Amino acid sequence: MIKDLLHSAPSLLNFGIYFGLAVLLLFVVLGFVTYGILSERKIMGFMQLRVGPNQIGGKWGLLQTVADVLKLLIKEDTIPKKADRPLYILAPVIAFAPAFMVLATLPFTEAFQFADIGVGLLYYVAISGISTIGIVTAGWASNNKYSLIGGMRAAAQMISYEIPLVMSLVGIVLLTGSLNLNDIVAVQEKVWFIFLQPIAFIIFMIASVAELNRVPFDLPEAESELVAGYHVEYSGFRWAFFMLSEYVYMFAMATLTTVLFLGGWNSIPFLDFIPAAIWFGLKFSAVFYLLVWIRVTFPRVRADQLMEFGWKVLLPVALANIFLTAIIKEIVSLF
Repeated sequence: MIKDLLHSAPSLLNFGIYFGLAVLLLFVVLGFVTYGILSERKIMGFMQLRVGPNQIGGKWGLLQTVADVLKLLIKEDTIPKKADRPLYILAPVIAFAPAFMVLATLPFTEAFQFADIGVGLLYYVAISGISTIGIVTAGWASNNKYSLIGGMRAAAQMISYEIPLVMSLVGIVLLTGSLNLNDIVAVQEKVWFIFLQPIAFIIFMIASVAELNRVPFDLPEAESELVAGYHVEYSGFRWAFFMLSEYVYMFAMATLTTVLFLGGWNSIPFLDFIPAAIWFGLKFSAVFYLLVWIRVTFPRVRADQLMEFGWKVLLPVALANIFLTAIIKEIVSLF
């Protein structure tokens, strides 16, 4: 639908449509972040046998995160005297911009995708790693030892877990023969890749949690060790940009997991009457719930445990999965 509209429109109108869709996507993502945080708090409250937000905005606390956003926007913006001012100001933008850029190639349904490029999976992997530069820059520019340690941890963590994350996707590429996300969804029309690549799914989920800097891999912002980590010197809307980046990536990662392993918008047999958008939403919500469940369940690991697990466990298992997938595919092709 969107593709046909863009192809038939004149160039100037085409630009206007793209701009309008980008603004629409921004509002959708901001809405997700606002009520995704509220949903996370409610789920955590349910799992920990407590109520969660329930005061602002009626019984369910629907305006709690809206109030939090307003509070952050009007808080005093302070910049440390000895900070590297240009880099300090630029760091939150560097962290957020790639988070929004990766959404451009993610297909939400067959008719709703902003840019269908042939290497959408490669584009996501390449762009998503840029956010770490913003975190490292924030740690360095703050001229604070705690911030710098948090930034260095983020860089080490990204390098350590980006490799097994990419390796876990090689099996899917071998089975589909394409880096196009739409092709990957189409191949899963009958069988989802979570059943054909269960090891890759587990590795991908673990590595994606590490990429998101969430518990149990939130070493870059470990409050008990680094006060607040790389953003300890940030306040107000600049601090909000870092949190916004984290939750936008959470939105993107849940979407990518749905596309790669849960068949995207494909329905279960005999339930084809349910619209594709609802199928996608249900799968997306299940992944989001899983990410929150992991946060509530596991304690933070030590830095040495984090590195050892990435290099000594995830990477060898990911390589073994590629080898096993290639052998099985070759055996199946012979018959």
